Order: sequence, then C-alpha cells, then structure tokens
Amino acid sequence: MERIRLDFPDEAIIHRHTLAVRITDMNYGRHLGHDALVSLLHEARVAALASLGLVEWDLGGCASVVADLAVQYQAEARWPDALVAETAVRPPEGKALTVYQRLRREADAGVVATARLNLVLLDPANGRPAAVPASVRDALVQAGAA
Repeated sequence: MERIRLDFPDEAIIHRHTLAVRITDMNYGRHLGHDALVSLLHEARVAALASLGLVEWDLGGCASVVADLAVQYQAEARWPDALVAETAVRPPEGKALTVYQRLRREADAGVVATARLNLVLLDPANGRPAAVPASVRDALVQAGAA
C-alpha cells in the first residue's frame, strides 16, 4: 500500500490552537473520525488566519477555496483528549497558499495527523485564480512564515 508522507515545516509555524475531541467526533472504531479531523483542522486554520488579522473568505479582497487536501494519519485520538493544532504556511507562490497543519495530543505530544492543503485565491469580480495580495503576504511575513 502506498502511503502519503508529509514533512511539516516547523520553521514556518504561525499559530498554535487548542482543541478537544468531542464525543460527537468519535467514529465506530471509538476514535477520532476522519471527517471530524478535517473539521478540527478547518477550525484551527481559521483561528490561525484570524491571529494575523485575516479571514479565509476574504484574503486581501479575494475569496479562497481548498484546491486539495492531503492527510497523513499517524495515531489515534479519543474523547476527551486535548489536542494542539499547529499551523504553518510556506512563503506564498503564485495564486495559492500552502498550509500545513499538525495535530498533537496535548498530554504526550504524540502526533495524531499531519495535513497539507492548498488554498487558491479567487478574484471576486470574475471567479478566476488571483495572485496572493500584498496584504496577505505582509501578514505572513510579520508572522515569520514568509
């Protein structure tokens, strides 16, 4: 079986966000379900951008859409585990932001999952991909990501 391997860029961390596994996040295997994991990562990503004064649906006047998502599952998490989501952003290239996230159990720092996604920015006037606005680049530079 071919497995995805993601290298998390520790040097590009812009934010850490605490979360908790809710009972409703559990699947029939009695651990954090994959659908709930993606939702927790989304919450942490929105919080990371907000910490820079940015909102995902209006990044310097551009909307954003998730173009792709890769997740490497590494360990289980269960209710009521406390989690820490680390978000890192590489310097923007072209018309997208590459966002990495790592989800750890707070108790033992065990890595639950590592994810990478690409947010494509869209020009609101025509719905087509747009270059990353200077205001977004500046916010990332100030956070130490770019």
